[in-house]
Order: sequence, then C-alpha cells, then structure tokens
Amino acid sequence: MPSTSTQPTPILTGQRALVTGANSGIGKAVAQALAAAGAAVAINYVASEKDARQVVEEIQANGGTAMALNADVSMEEQVREMFASMISAWGSIDILVNNAGLQRDAAFQEMTLDQWNKVLSVNLTGQFLCAREAAREFIRRGVVPELSAAAGKIICMSSVHQAIPWARHANYAASKGGVMMLMQTMAQELAQYHIRANSIAPGAIKTPINQSAWQTPEAERELLKLIPYNRVGETTDIARAAVWLASDQSDYMTGATLFIDGGMMLYPGFRTGG
Repeated sequence: MPSTSTQPTPILTGQRALVTGANSGIGKAVAQALAAAGAAVAINYVASEKDARQVVEEIQANGGTAMALNADVSMEEQVREMFASMISAWGSIDILVNNAGLQRDAAFQEMTLDQWNKVLSVNLTGQFLCAREAAREFIRRGVVPELSAAAGKIICMSSVHQAIPWARHANYAASKGGVMMLMQTMAQELAQYHIRANSIAPGAIKTPINQSAWQTPEAERELLKLIPYNRVGETTDIARAAVWLASDQSDYMTGATLFIDGGMMLYPGFRTGG
C-alpha cells in the first residue's frame, strides 16, 4: 500500500556543511538545525573536545550524520587540514557557516595589541581563511543540480556591531565591520561561479559568551531597554535563519545581511522622539 505520509523531504538532504565554533552557543544550534534539515555536519572546535563530541552524538542520536574536526580557524595550515579531512571523508562541501568568534574586551586606551590581534585573527582572518578554502572547492566542483542550485553557500556570522559602535569592544566591533565588507566583496566576486555569500547579524542572544547580560532578572530588564521586541533572542532564532540561507529557498539572495535582533538596529532610544 502506498505511503500516505506528507512529511516533506528535508531541504538540505545530501549536502555537507561545516560550522566553525560549533561546540556551543550559536554554532551548536546552527549545526543541529542543519543536521535536522538533512545535511551532514562537521563540528569545528578549537577547545572543549568533549562538548564537540557531545554535539556529534546528539546529531547522530537523532538520525543525522556528523563528525568533529579540531582546528584554530586563525591558523592557515590547520584550516587547510580541516577542509582536507572533511573532503576526504565526505567528498566535498556545500555549506560553510563561519561562526567561530571571541571577545577580548577592554577600554580603548587600555586595549593591548595582543587583545586586538587575537580578536581580529579569529573573527575576521578566520572567516577569510575558511571562506577561501570553501570557495576553492566550490569552484573546483561546480554546481551539482541534484543537491543545490548554487555551487556553494557561505554564511558569515556577523553582529549588530558591524553597524553599531560598542565602547570597550573596539576590536570586536572592528572585526564585525570587516566581516560585513569581506562578505559583500566575496558575494560580488564569487557570484559568477554561482557561489552565494550572506551574513547573519545577531543582536542579543542567550549564549555562554554574554551570560552576565541576561542571567539575572535585573540584568535582563536592563538589556531589554535595547530590544523593542521585548525578549532576548535564543540560539534557535539564528539557527532557523542559517538553514534558510543554506537552502535553495534563498537562492536569489547574495551579499545581504539578515539582522536578527528583535529590533535593536532600530535604535530604541529614539522611540520617544529623540
């Protein structure tokens, strides 16, 4: 008897994704969502191997395919080895989510060169190195119509601070401004190869990196003054957008930034007329 199931085929079936910094926070949620949408997902981590293995096991327990790959995205040779391992295991890559990032906060006049360089090397240079390796493979392989209308998809994790200055975070804000221009330039240059590049710019999202900003009722009330939608974002808010950008549902979209911020970019301080 024919099946009467109306369950749709996952929109990323057969595709292979790499998510950097995927052992926790936004990266973990994105990896899990891509896997649920049918993609095989490589979980990149630089520390906390146990957490990365746990993400792999959770994906596998839900019927998905995943593996963990250790690499510091700011180190060129490690990035090359990571891509070589993934391509050796799975044949190619279809989706890159450039998510790895960190903060080293300080007042501007007290910020050290080491703090500046560390943030720029991971948040910006790391995205360049990973995107370059992905683009090389996308160009080599070309479009595979049964998998996707695009030869490859690059999703850069940016921030509302690509546009909003952030005192005591000059290195972070500069790195995210750089991500915006890197993404747009890649999109312009790589479109001829049917490679799409877009960014997601989260606002305040509940992750371990910013726990102090929302973990108490008092802190959350203060944070909500910046968010017209009146809730702090969840990692799943970002993950759903990543799946859409990775799919053919967004095939005519390249060079764009999705601000997922509950309205933080609307400058809520001006709600009363400024």
